[in-house]
Amino acid sequence: MTTLDESSIIEIFQSKLGSKKFVSEDVEILKFGKIKIVAKTDTLVESTDIPPKMKLSDAARKSIVACVSDFAAKGVNPQFGIISVNLPKTISRSKINEIIRGFRKACDEYGISILGGDTNEGKEIVFNVCIFGKTDRIVERKGSKRGDLIFVTGPFGYTSAGLNILLNHKNGNGSFVKKAIKSVIQPKPQLKFGLRNKNYFSSSMDSSDGLSTTLNEMSKQSKKKFVINNLPHKTDLEKYAESQKLDLGDLIFHGGEEYEFVFTVSPKNRKIIQKNAKIYKIPIIEIGFVTSGKGVYLKDGDDFFHLKDLGWKHFR
Repeated sequence: MTTLDESSIIEIFQSKLGSKKFVSEDVEILKFGKIKIVAKTDTLVESTDIPPKMKLSDAARKSIVACVSDFAAKGVNPQFGIISVNLPKTISRSKINEIIRGFRKACDEYGISILGGDTNEGKEIVFNVCIFGKTDRIVERKGSKRGDLIFVTGPFGYTSAGLNILLNHKNGNGSFVKKAIKSVIQPKPQLKFGLRNKNYFSSSMDSSDGLSTTLNEMSKQSKKKFVINNLPHKTDLEKYAESQKLDLGDLIFHGGEEYEFVFTVSPKNRKIIQKNAKIYKIPIIEIGFVTSGKGVYLKDGDDFFHLKDLGWKHFR
């Protein structure tokens, strides 16, 4: 029996339940007359999504943050939410209060009001969050044009290193270990930057499934070639990769969980994007450019290397 991967399962559901004209995006759009409602749902499961040392409050916060990250990439303000929780019958009051603190913290950070939800009993903790907002338009994954510049909202690789440290009990430089673990446990999507600059983005996408996945999906939908000539990382990641005998490219491109986003802009908008990034103290990084063709390629001197989609996928 062939094991189905995440993409195959989604395709089956979409063919039976969705529109044949469906185009994958980070969020869903519902139209009520002239009003466009934006919705996003995400699920966090204890056994697969809560690593060692992550508090339940951080896990609860992260379940909301996962949706906020997609809103940031689309340039939409999240406003309301519904939360469903699955809890073991032995859970204590103190743990319930810890979970609530995490939900409350995320809502206070991003201005979200919780409307209600559902509770159920099960063998493990599961959070399912759905966030809503309204907008006149979203920034789509497609739309990049030849000559556009490719940016990311921050450095990559820390979460890959952080998960390696947490799951495999790896050591390293103290300050680096702290930074890497924090990137996993307390991600911070750049919502304000996305809202302020959405009119300058030609395309944009959340990167939480891995930078290689995001770049390939945006390239595919725009029907353009993406050339990456600058790796978005810091030197401390290089030192960690070398000390642990890990591939630097794997950490940067294939890990996921960053909750940053990738966006493309016309060269004429580079200065205003950089100015706005300074205002919000967002460490945006220009990593490449868009040209004619298809696929994603790493440029090293005069050589080009095809960057495959090897990001995070469930059921693999």
